[in-house]
Amino acid sequence: MSWRSGVEHAIQANSVDLLSYLSRRVGVEDAPDLLGETFATTWRRAGDVPADPEQARMWLFGIARGALQNHRRGERRRWALAERVRANASLCAAPAADEHIEVRDAIARLEPDLAELIQLVHWDGMSIAEAAQIVGIPASTARSRYQRAKEQLRTALSMAAAP
Repeated sequence: MSWRSGVEHAIQANSVDLLSYLSRRVGVEDAPDLLGETFATTWRRAGDVPADPEQARMWLFGIARGALQNHRRGERRRWALAERVRANASLCAAPAADEHIEVRDAIARLEPDLAELIQLVHWDGMSIAEAAQIVGIPASTARSRYQRAKEQLRTALSMAAAP
């Protein structure tokens, strides 16, 4: 049996058990991704797969365990980052969802490319040149679109304020 068919056989023989193993530990949402990582690692290290079916099974479970540990480390890093972000969020808290609703509605009615420029400049604090770079247009185009967006917003807001 060639090494390729040996790897394929080991994967086929153990994939259901590996998926069950991972599902019990991380849930059905993340288990398929971890199984994919396990198989990718298996193929990268195909020459290391033992020829004996039982040893190959244990080897695959070891690979799955490593993928699981990497996943857990990543989750801990994400939670730690989220905590740091939450701790700093009070310094730059967003307005309440109903605050300035008429402005948000007016922005939502703009063409998407105009709304994005307004949001980048006013919500994210970027310059027009920086916003242009992010959306991939020349700064001169961004300036003219920004002016057009401001005019449309003025019109929409004046109509909303009229009795």
